[in-house]
Amino acid sequence: MATVKDGNRYVPYEERKGNESIVYFTRDLSPEGLMKVYDRVKATISGKVAIKLHTGEPHGPNIIPPAWIKVFMENELPDATIVETNTYYDGDRYTTERHRKTLEVNGWTEFTTVDITDEEGTVMLPVEGGKWFTEMSVGSHLPNYDSLVVLTHFKGHTMGGFGGSNKNIGIGCADGRIGKKMIHASETDEWGIVEEELMEKISESTKATIDYFGEKVTYVNVLRNMSVSCDCEGVEAEPVVTPNVGILASVDILAADQASVDMIASMKEVDRHALIHRIESRHGYRQLSYMKELGMGNDKYVLIDVDNGDKRITAADAVEGVVPFQG
Repeated sequence: MATVKDGNRYVPYEERKGNESIVYFTRDLSPEGLMKVYDRVKATISGKVAIKLHTGEPHGPNIIPPAWIKVFMENELPDATIVETNTYYDGDRYTTERHRKTLEVNGWTEFTTVDITDEEGTVMLPVEGGKWFTEMSVGSHLPNYDSLVVLTHFKGHTMGGFGGSNKNIGIGCADGRIGKKMIHASETDEWGIVEEELMEKISESTKATIDYFGEKVTYVNVLRNMSVSCDCEGVEAEPVVTPNVGILASVDILAADQASVDMIASMKEVDRHALIHRIESRHGYRQLSYMKELGMGNDKYVLIDVDNGDKRITAADAVEGVVPFQG
């Protein structure tokens, strides 16, 4: 298993220990594909449902298309609410007022409402077993929900190496003023945190939220338009060079993110180079190993191809035949 000293090292599947979780996969990058895999992991979702996704900076080109989410919500979760938080950096989502304008620009308000959960303050959730935190500050509205559907655009990330379900929750549910500062800041420098410490803090923040929801949380990762940049960079994001792959889902957050990383690692060098370099240079693999240490899931999994009769496949099978990104 990777340790705190080797978050830049990819751990091959055969070196992993422990139990296996189930991950469902489709190559169908569409609203129908979203529904296809979500249907396999939705059994525990009930009550008042929050959907956590990255709604993007103004005109961000790589976010999950709002038109997809509209169809998905109409068919699967018509009474659910998209949840977001304000940002720690000063930009177009820094204040609730600016954030709501950005939501309008990106088309979200045309079909739904978005709950900016830290609009009216914060609440602390306990972090069990962490080494950095005993609690994490999240938006005060988050505990108003019974279930959480984590709908993630998987991509690179400037600081985290990659942004999967772990980053979507760990950063995305932490409130903009207290929680995000707890994660990003060191004792001496507001943005001076070292890479592997950041991965661990993100994961502990995530643990606070998913422990709160217990079994009523599920994860869907969309591997499409995967720039090395996060969607928080909007139109300034680096060009996409990694091929589109598909959509995967699991009730295990570590299995979902690990399978996503494995699919990238299984690509040809020319296709994977930029994203793998971003992950390794930021020690992003530490997200995975630390989630395992915290007991947040399994890094071994059974990958089920829902397009082909629920055939068991490997990550390499999933990316076989992908074509270079066309733009």
